[in-house]
Amino acid sequence: MDAKTEKSNLIAGETGDWEVVIGMEVHAQVTSNAKLFSGARTEFGGEPNAHVSLVDAAMPGMLPVINEACVAQAVRTGLGLKAEINLSSVFDRKNYFYPDLPQGYQISQYKNPIVGEGEVIVDLLSGERVVVGIERLHLEQDAGKSLHDQHPQNSYVDLNRSGVALMEIVSKPDLRSSEQAKAYVSKLRTILRYLGTCDGNMEEGSLRADVNVSVRRPGDGFGTRCEIKNVNSIRFIGQAIEYEARRQIEIIEDGGTIDQETRLFDAKTGETRSMRSKEEAHDYRYFPDPDLLPLELTQDFVDEIAGSLPELPDEKRARFIADYGLTPYDADVLVSERESVDYFEDVAKGRDAKQAANWVINELFGRLNKEGLAIDDSPISSAQLGGIVDLIKAGTISGKIAKDVFDIVWTEGGDPAEIVEKRGMKQVTDTRAIEKAVDEVMAANPDKVAQAKEKPAVAGWFVGQVMKATGGKASPQAVNALLKSKLGLE
Repeated sequence: MDAKTEKSNLIAGETGDWEVVIGMEVHAQVTSNAKLFSGARTEFGGEPNAHVSLVDAAMPGMLPVINEACVAQAVRTGLGLKAEINLSSVFDRKNYFYPDLPQGYQISQYKNPIVGEGEVIVDLLSGERVVVGIERLHLEQDAGKSLHDQHPQNSYVDLNRSGVALMEIVSKPDLRSSEQAKAYVSKLRTILRYLGTCDGNMEEGSLRADVNVSVRRPGDGFGTRCEIKNVNSIRFIGQAIEYEARRQIEIIEDGGTIDQETRLFDAKTGETRSMRSKEEAHDYRYFPDPDLLPLELTQDFVDEIAGSLPELPDEKRARFIADYGLTPYDADVLVSERESVDYFEDVAKGRDAKQAANWVINELFGRLNKEGLAIDDSPISSAQLGGIVDLIKAGTISGKIAKDVFDIVWTEGGDPAEIVEKRGMKQVTDTRAIEKAVDEVMAANPDKVAQAKEKPAVAGWFVGQVMKATGGKASPQAVNALLKSKLGLE
């Protein structure tokens, strides 16, 4: 069995186990103010055909001019994927007809891409680690968009997207389950966002995936693959793979064969359907674009970009585990988004990192998820949450009171220390007052006292009662210490 495939990833068929083999071609829109070969704007939205230059519309005599910023973004992405940067690359014409492709060809890269082999390391919740090989990354221009819902008989064409720079990131067929594939795209999107080379917004189409799926018996050679085009959500990627793998298994087990073809995923039905038979590369009649010279980079250009790379997710994860003592799970949650990790590091600065992580992950992320908010929209700033953590460390408030303070800051805002002071929320540390509450609870429950002396676990019940009697303000440490002494459990 392939080392990349665990038994849990196999799919049970009528005639035995099957293995799904997945390769991904992710199209990531380059973060840039201008298109790949023109100065037209790239922002999402706008009136149809409002962001179109004469080059994008393929007017006669218009020549492409390479956008250096897009080249730098591709190199930056390649470095972030630990990939080989090719100092010499070539732009080719990929010839095919489509109504929203004004030139009748797409300027892309074929045999000589700007970025060569690299890798993405994917850690799954199960503890499984998958190293996904990157075959290549090449630059190409996007097509326009055909609109079929604007008129009962006619289709319209919007060229706003035409000529926008894309990075096509092609993986090796190293993925063996829908969960691995979803985790891979999620990790790749995270890396792109850290690098600032693609915003990863799948709803707006700036990140979309072509998914290649085939099935085989464990240990056999690769089967015939089908390509599912333009899947635009991580959830849909998982659904498309699950359906397509089952479809292929059923066909083979019924004595049929798989035809290599391009398919579409229907999100409403959760099924894939045939779009066209798969073209081979020669059908596109690739040849070097005569309007563009080969792209020649210097090592100094690449080195300068390398020197500006941020700390990437894998590096942050390793540092959080080694230096902060966080669990791999907590580290994974925190590094998954650039904004989340920045927020956490602000809270953790000069404080107990484990406690900071606990509050960010459990309280903040939990509340954000419940309210359907992104971290950028959080009503509580990192400084405010850090202030709550400081109050707990100083013994000013207990963990229970801290949650009440969190709720107040969330809904009303304000400085946590001032809220605690003005509202009389400080933790009671006066042992005489706490001892009085302990004595009263014990006197009212002599049967429980006897039980606690026999079964020390019952002491936890007393802690709850004392905290209740003091409005949650008593120091839990002081309550525990007094109870142990009075119950003779020390």
